[in-house]
Amino acid sequence: MATAKISLPPKLVPVFTGEADVRGAFGGRGSAKTRSFAKMTAVRAYMWAMAGREGVILCGRQFMNSLDDSSMEEIKAAIRSEPWLDAFFEIGEKYIRTKCGRIAYKFIGLDRNIDSVKSKARVLLCWVDEAEPVLEEAWAKLIPTLREEDSELWVTWNPERNGSPTHKRFRLTKDPRTKVVEMNWRDNPWFPKVLDRVRIKDQNERPDSYAHIWEGGFKTMIEGAYYAASITKAKAEGRIGRVAADPLMTIRIFCDIGGTGAKADAFTMWAAQFIAKEIRVLNYYETQGQPLAAHLTWLRECGYTKDKAQIWLPHDGSTHDKVFDVSYESALQDAGYTVTVVPNQGKGAAAARIEAGRRLFPSMWINEETTTAGIAALGWYHEKRDEHRNVGLGPEHDWASHGADAFGLMCVAYEEPVVYQPFKYPALNNA
Repeated sequence: MATAKISLPPKLVPVFTGEADVRGAFGGRGSAKTRSFAKMTAVRAYMWAMAGREGVILCGRQFMNSLDDSSMEEIKAAIRSEPWLDAFFEIGEKYIRTKCGRIAYKFIGLDRNIDSVKSKARVLLCWVDEAEPVLEEAWAKLIPTLREEDSELWVTWNPERNGSPTHKRFRLTKDPRTKVVEMNWRDNPWFPKVLDRVRIKDQNERPDSYAHIWEGGFKTMIEGAYYAASITKAKAEGRIGRVAADPLMTIRIFCDIGGTGAKADAFTMWAAQFIAKEIRVLNYYETQGQPLAAHLTWLRECGYTKDKAQIWLPHDGSTHDKVFDVSYESALQDAGYTVTVVPNQGKGAAAARIEAGRRLFPSMWINEETTTAGIAALGWYHEKRDEHRNVGLGPEHDWASHGADAFGLMCVAYEEPVVYQPFKYPALNNA
């Protein structure tokens, strides 16, 4: 029997060795993970076809409006790079299949067609590329469709945030049948010099995004984010670091209400002190679907007791809960806290919060260790755009918006202290 040799980055050899239910790689640009996984799908197709197996290799991405958005071209290039694979496959403009017809590739966008996956017969392998934005609902529907005894799920992605469903499912798991490794540019033995020049340029000129793009780090800021420039400047000036609370000053807690239940939005809180013209941002809290008791527990554990802290709520803080017929305002008052409900600013409320946040950011000193998740939310908070008309549609409502809204509430509620000047008596005229 003839043996074919395949060139893979050494770090991927253990991933494709032995049995597994899930194989994957995550990391930054230039790692060769996508091309390697594309090639290995073709190798598997070859092996199955030669063994007389019939079935489908399903290639998915979260967003795929057409085949141009799919992994098809990457797979074609990978097949053509190996003469023995190129001779085995039939490649057309809109299809890839083995010449014997036993194995065919199918391509799918998970955001629109996830339910149609159930109709894909005999999925031997599913490879999801660019998997970072895939929703938990999509994973929950996709994985059970892999019904063959030896069916596998392959996943490749560039990490963006540590709360994503992809991160939680495939990086945090302890399952020994999940083989996932980190792959970055230095793990690619064929990393081209031209790309290395781009990498070095990014390292020197775009240090804030370098770790995410090239080193597989989480995305701390998105291009066009409302507070991206403010965060970058604050880091450069050393205003994001270690910040201590003044024990004699009131702790001010600013909230965005998420509600309770599994589908509730996040409940967020920023803790800060206003000292002269300086805003000390001390802590950040975020949770989802938890009752008020959980929020109160956090406040007390941090030492933000009713005699030391005051709470500010958005306008809906005085609205009664649909289930318990009680408002956050009254419930927190019953817990002994002084509560202020900030009136609704009307139609331009979001813009007012953003403008206030940008204006006050130069006055802020932020304790990095306890606000990492909050800083990530501010760095991500961005405008939703209509790409066809190239117009802004206001802030994107996503995972970052609740932390950003609570931050904006703090900025809107801030009142600059009045500095009294000593009275100067007019000079007496001795003439």
